[in-house]
Amino acid sequence: MNNITRNSDGKPPRAGFHLDKANAKVFGVCSGIADYFGIDTMLVRIGFVAATLLGIGAPILIYIAIALIAD
Repeated sequence: MNNITRNSDGKPPRAGFHLDKANAKVFGVCSGIADYFGIDTMLVRIGFVAATLLGIGAPILIYIAIALIAD
């Protein structure tokens, strides 16, 4: 049997975190996080929006920092 874990798009995950620019809406941060943890990209995007609305802007700074530091 094939025991390789697959992402939501059916591809095996890459080692380490990376921006997923192929599935990106802005910089690819949310799709990269979803790829790294093997969860649905839409859940990560909803989480970032909810955190931004509830967190008074701090997630926006974290998002930008990840976009600048990663890949």
